[in-house]
Amino acid sequence: MATMDERYQLRARDWYSKQKDYDDKRDPYAVFNVLDTMLKDSLERLKTMRQSISLPDVGFQECTLEVNYAKHVHLIRDLCLLRKVGAALWLRRKMIHKCVVPDVFTHNYLVNGLCKTGDLERADWLIREMVEMGPSPNRATFNTFIKGYCLSDNVDKALYVFSVMVNSDIRPNRVTCNILVHALCKKGLLEEAWKLLGEILEEEKDKESPDLITSTILMDGHFKNGEMVQALSLWDEMVQKNIQIDVVAYNVLIHGFCLSRQMKLAYRYFCEMLKRGLLPDVFTYNTLINGLCKDGKFEEASYIHGVMARIGVTPDPISYKIIIQGLCIYGNVGRAHNFLVCMLQKSIVPEPHIWNVIIDCYGRLGDPDSAFSIRDQMLAFGVLPNVFTFNALVHAQVKGGNIAYAYSLKKEMLLSGLYPDVVTYNMLIGAACNLGHMRLALQLHDEMLRQGYEPDMITYTELIRGHCLRGNMEVAEELFAKIQKTGLPIDHVPFQLLIKKYCKIGKFDMAYDLYQKWITRDQRDYHLHWA
Repeated sequence: MATMDERYQLRARDWYSKQKDYDDKRDPYAVFNVLDTMLKDSLERLKTMRQSISLPDVGFQECTLEVNYAKHVHLIRDLCLLRKVGAALWLRRKMIHKCVVPDVFTHNYLVNGLCKTGDLERADWLIREMVEMGPSPNRATFNTFIKGYCLSDNVDKALYVFSVMVNSDIRPNRVTCNILVHALCKKGLLEEAWKLLGEILEEEKDKESPDLITSTILMDGHFKNGEMVQALSLWDEMVQKNIQIDVVAYNVLIHGFCLSRQMKLAYRYFCEMLKRGLLPDVFTYNTLINGLCKDGKFEEASYIHGVMARIGVTPDPISYKIIIQGLCIYGNVGRAHNFLVCMLQKSIVPEPHIWNVIIDCYGRLGDPDSAFSIRDQMLAFGVLPNVFTFNALVHAQVKGGNIAYAYSLKKEMLLSGLYPDVVTYNMLIGAACNLGHMRLALQLHDEMLRQGYEPDMITYTELIRGHCLRGNMEVAEELFAKIQKTGLPIDHVPFQLLIKKYCKIGKFDMAYDLYQKWITRDQRDYHLHWA
């Protein structure tokens, strides 16, 4: 029985024996040697071809990886800018699972996104991960994190992060300095701000004075603290050093003069600003309008408001808000209403606060019809009334003696999904007491307690007034004793109500005793205050 190899050899012999061109004496295995050589050459060529094919393939894969990396990091950055930080963090995690770590620049986008949304805990976690796994946080990372804490009004934590930054051998720069100085100045901690500034400048080996931004921040802080001399010395220093002063610095200076009611100086630097070729912005004009309104100079304020539009600075909602509030404080509601109409004509729909101010002013002036007309207009423009709107309307009805209408507004509030607050109850209780409806007043008081509101000094004062009017002196005295036990600060009104009633019913001894207690209490409080 021939093996497989033998069969192949036999067949080969037979094949060659049939060929007449070959001599029978020639070795048939020579052909196989030739074929073997040819096969080896073919295999070598195939191997070379495979290598030539695989090398571009590897290059293609590397190129694909680079393209995907660039695409992913750009997507992470875009998601952060769109405030979709959760999705950005998910994509980062997917990249890390594939052993691809985004660069520090991309991580800074993530930290910034978390800080802007107020998620400082996750920002802290991310920075810790960066420290452990890479890439290492840089100065921009820490500056962003410090700013996040400053924006959330947590200066202590911001200073702690600053110390971590310094201990990590990352040198703070002017940006770090300006962020922290601004936060400290907002808190009124100017000494600490100056101290920190000195440390950073010394660390930078920069013996020169603060730059424009830092000086402007410090100047603003001094103005807000009422330290005019220090603020102006910073301004003089900037001028002497020929620092290029910008619009922001002038705005701070003008705002400082307006705060101290020095409008002439504010105007002087406003004119200097124009001479230097610096165009005032909307903040500059709003500052001047605000200063003039505080002084009751509404003609000038209205003139400035008109000038803005003529020179190409469009009044913003704040411009209107300042002047409308000022006019309403001084009782000039008609003119305030005209400015509201002007806003609406320019397609500027004001926030509820503006409507509420005008409604309240009409109510205080005893014109509830106009107050309700403004409320209806407010609804027509799609602005929903809030608790303050209803309180202004309740006040308008109470002032007009319409307790029933005022009470119905409380029900309307509930139907609108709003709940009366302490102010609402106090106004209704006061109205009921003034009209002698003590049962209604006490019902409202009990309802107030059921709703979880604690009566304040005004609540107790109104109830004492009501009981005094009805001659229920025992109940009034009990309420007065209750106030003293609660620890609420007592003003002069409850004393005056009781003393006046005691005198009216001839109880002069009780009136005098209460007067003595009042005087003694005031003297004690005075000594405690100045001790």
